[in-house]
Amino acid sequence: WNPNQRTGPNLPAHDDDGEPILPPRKKYFAPGRWYCLELMVAPCGVPIAFELFDKSESPKKIIDFIKKHHPTPATKSQYYIIDKACMVLCSLIRGGKWEEWKRSTRLIVDAYHYINHCVTDYVCRKWCNPAPMDGSAPNLVISTTRPDGSTEHRRAFNSQAAEQLNAWISGYQPILNRMMVPNFLSYVLVLLFLHARVV
Repeated sequence: WNPNQRTGPNLPAHDDDGEPILPPRKKYFAPGRWYCLELMVAPCGVPIAFELFDKSESPKKIIDFIKKHHPTPATKSQYYIIDKACMVLCSLIRGGKWEEWKRSTRLIVDAYHYINHCVTDYVCRKWCNPAPMDGSAPNLVISTTRPDGSTEHRRAFNSQAAEQLNAWISGYQPILNRMMVPNFLSYVLVLLFLHARVV
């Protein structure tokens, strides 16, 4: 299936409006497809924004996605939980943008992906830890005293809210894979709206 190639006698009428929004492809030996649907989700599970990423989910695209929806330091979230947070952090440092970001934002890896990150990666362990026990991010860890006097530590936020939404939306993947881009975007918007109402 290739949305850029509109041939055949039985083309559905609802998919035949306007031009496809896919970018032109060069040197690709595969159908024109998007790499992923990037979601921005609040810790409570409510979707905030979404965008289609072409070719890859690179740190630069993630940074641009965040800047598009939170353009100023005042609108940025205090925490961004990203599976590639350490790579995004390194990209910001290399690009000379970290000084601007660090005043308002901290990038952390969600708990689901953190267990797969290299133990020897100092940047990831020090700056992107979802539950640091050194007191550097007291808003991420809640400490309570049990009746027996021992201390219990737990995460303050559901760092896997986006992964949970991904798992839910992947149930619609067979339907979404066959849609033209405008229909895909409309369908995803409705799905996210319905999910937000339930959450």
